[in-house]
Amino acid sequence: MTERQEDVMSQPVDLIWWITAVEIPAVASLFWLIWRMRGELSTRIDAQRSSHNHDMADLRDGLADFKLDVARNYVSIPYLKDIEKRLTAHLIRIEAKLDHSATAP
Repeated sequence: MTERQEDVMSQPVDLIWWITAVEIPAVASLFWLIWRMRGELSTRIDAQRSSHNHDMADLRDGLADFKLDVARNYVSIPYLKDIEKRLTAHLIRIEAKLDHSATAP
């Protein structure tokens, strides 16, 4: 072998070969991996958004049903009027006692 051939063989890996054999496939595989992960993330976000919207609709319906149930079963207008009459009667009696004690020295 000649001295020139020995130099070529003993040189470190050629830069062009390194780029062609190692760097391009590595960068391409990283790009493909990122692209695939981005697609999977987008799919998961859409699924979560759909699930979230469905759950929110169910919660709103449940809350509306609960409000309607409370309005029908727990507070009736006649009961509320009865409470108002009783409170008014008690306040009138208290006012009368205060008036009576203020006029009697």
